Amino acid sequence: MHNSSFSRRSFLGTTAAASAFAAADMTGLDLLARPAQAAAMKKQQKSVILLWLAGGASQLETFDPKPGRATGGPYRSIPTSVPGVHFSELMPKMAARFGKSTAVIRSLNTKIADHGGGATLMSLGRRDEPSVRYPDLGAVIARELGQADAQVPDYVSFYAQTEGRGSAVGQSGFLGARYLPMFLTDKSKPDNLARLDVVNDLDHRERAELRDLLSKRFAAGRDNAAVGSHNQAYARVRGLMSSEKLFDIEQEPQKMRDRYGPTQFGQQALIARRLVEAGVPFVKVGRGWWDSHGENFETHLELVTELDHVMSTLLDDLAERGLLENTLVVTLSEFGRTPRINASLGRDHFASAWSCSLSGCRVKPGAVWGKTDDDGQTVKDGEVGAAGLFATIYDALGIDATKEYHVGPRPIPIVDGFASPVTSILA
Repeated sequence: MHNSSFSRRSFLGTTAAASAFAAADMTGLDLLARPAQAAAMKKQQKSVILLWLAGGASQLETFDPKPGRATGGPYRSIPTSVPGVHFSELMPKMAARFGKSTAVIRSLNTKIADHGGGATLMSLGRRDEPSVRYPDLGAVIARELGQADAQVPDYVSFYAQTEGRGSAVGQSGFLGARYLPMFLTDKSKPDNLARLDVVNDLDHRERAELRDLLSKRFAAGRDNAAVGSHNQAYARVRGLMSSEKLFDIEQEPQKMRDRYGPTQFGQQALIARRLVEAGVPFVKVGRGWWDSHGENFETHLELVTELDHVMSTLLDDLAERGLLENTLVVTLSEFGRTPRINASLGRDHFASAWSCSLSGCRVKPGAVWGKTDDDGQTVKDGEVGAAGLFATIYDALGIDATKEYHVGPRPIPIVDGFASPVTSILA
C-alpha cells in the first residue's frame, strides 16, 4: 500500500480531508459535542502538533538572533517575557508568550544540510539502513499513543504545494501500513474522498463485504503480517464518512477562523487543533518555502510574521480549551540557515548550529537549552543531535526513550543510540 494523497475542494478551495476507523459508533466530532467525554479524553490523551517549516527556517530571524554582528542581518532582537532571553523582532507575539508555554533548543547540530537527507533525518531521528526502513516520528507516536478502539486517525499530515520537495515524505517503516500517515493535499483535482453519487449505501456496503471476503481468502494459510496491516489501514480509510466533518473548517465559528487568519497555514493549524481535541495523537502541518538562498530577509519578514501569529494563536487556543498541558507543539525544519549572508542577501543551508522550539506538554516554560557563539557559527554549549531531540519529544509525552522494538530477532531502540533527552527543558 502506498501513502495515500487525497484532495477536496471545500477547504480553502483545494485542501483535502482524511479518515477514521470504519463502522464507528461515535466519531471524534461527536466527542467535541459531548463535554463529559471530551473532558475525560483531555486528561488522558497526549498529542503532538508538528509545525514543519519546510526548506529550513533561519534561527537568526527567529529564536537565536545575533544583533550587531556581521552575521546578524537587519532585524533587531527584542526581549521575551523571560529576563535575559531575546527573540528576533519578527516574533513579538511569541516573545510575549515565551514564559507561559515554550522552551527553545538553540544548539542543534545535525550535520546533514541537504533537503532530502535533512528532511529524512529530522523525520526519522536517524538514517535508514539498507536492510531496515525506520518509522518516522508520527508513526512512532501513532503506535505509542494511538488507541486501539479510537474513532479517529492516528497520524494526519497536511501537505501543501508550498511545503516543498523532500518534506511530504512519511513512512511507517517496520511498523507497517497501519501507521502510515493520512495525507491531506492542496492539489486541484476531483474530490476523491466522498462516495460517488452513483454508488448507493447498499452498493458501498456490499463492495466492502466483497473486499473483506476476498482478503480473508487470500490471507488464509498465509503467515503474512503485511496482509493484516494493510487490511487495518484500509479499514481506517473506509471510515471517512463518519468523521469527515472533523476536517471541515466551516464547522468552526467565523470568529475562530478569523482569529487564526485566512492563510492556508493558519486554517490548517486550526484543523490540527480540532483533530487533537478529538483525540488524534499526531498532526503535521507543513509550511514552506523557507529556502531563502536569495532575499532571505524579505522571505523571513513574510514567513516569520505568519508563524508568529499562527503559533501564538494555536497555543492560546489550546490553553483556553485545557488541551495545552497534554499537547506538545513542535516547530522544526530539516536544518537552519547559514550565519554568513551571501551575495544575493540570502542564507544557505546550515545544520551545524540551529534552533527549534517545544511548547505545551511537560515543557518548562521559558527554558533555553544550549548556546551558540557570538556569530552563530558553532555550538558553544549543550550540543543536541536529532536523536537527542527525539528522545526529548518522547520523554515529554511519557514515552520511554529507552524502549526497544524488534524486527525479527533484532532489537531496535526507539531512539537511535539510546540518546538521552534534554531533561532541563522539561518540567
